[in-house]
Amino acid sequence: MIYELRVYRCMPGKLPAVMKRFETITLGIWERHGIRQAGFWTTLVGSSNQSLTYLLAWESMAERETKWNAFASDPEWLSKRAETEKDGPIVSDISNEFLLPTSFSSVK
Repeated sequence: MIYELRVYRCMPGKLPAVMKRFETITLGIWERHGIRQAGFWTTLVGSSNQSLTYLLAWESMAERETKWNAFASDPEWLSKRAETEKDGPIVSDISNEFLLPTSFSSVK
């Protein structure tokens, strides 16, 4: 299993809008594309409380490329994303890293 760590740094005051978009739109579209989330977090203590961090679980990089590209070009996603950003962007920056569990990790 490979895990993708993604951090969305939100525009000031837009964290609730980003969270609502995930909860009411994105997760349903991911389910249709077979994208598995492994958890979502907000920052309690850290450099910013305007970030949403989450993990995605992939069997391989090939699976990730196939499913993520299908999601990214999904007409419903493109339409809903545009709708949620009609008054301007809600995310200022996205970072991602791919993590491979060690042999001694409790998460495999």
